[in-house]
Amino acid sequence: MEIRLLHPGDAEDYLNLRLEALRLHPEAFGSSYEEECGDTPVKYEERFAGGAFFTYGVFVEGQLCGSATLVPAMRHKLRHRAQIVSVYVSEGLRRRGAARALLAAVCGKALELDNIEQLHLSVTSTNLSAVSLYESIGFETYGEEKHALKIDGRYLDEKLMVRFLRG
Repeated sequence: MEIRLLHPGDAEDYLNLRLEALRLHPEAFGSSYEEECGDTPVKYEERFAGGAFFTYGVFVEGQLCGSATLVPAMRHKLRHRAQIVSVYVSEGLRRRGAARALLAAVCGKALELDNIEQLHLSVTSTNLSAVSLYESIGFETYGEEKHALKIDGRYLDEKLMVRFLRG
């Protein structure tokens, strides 16, 4: 298992992984498969080249099997914060430490960025394995957004979580 920062050459593989995640687990993401199925790798080539976001991937035998993205806040008063978004690991790699390794890489990058003091994420309240993982690496729940997502007439709540790195 290899963890590394994605680059523009990974865009097509990332797009395929992203569409898999949205199709198989619509309850885990604010975006939908229908919204993103028309995207092209160019969207991610530009994102990976831009340097504003940091997307890490987990590779097994050269194949991208999971990813997580760190999004530092840009506004002056919020620059001490960053979001972790789009965390996903393919079914065959779950419960093998891949998500934990991805999150370690993302948290490590946040620590490299001198101004980041806290990491935020949201997770569907019913995703107990993800909540447990986040808690095990130091995230704590500070709130819950009721009816955060609506899928096929069904509402899902999201836990709002934070991990303080410093400060």
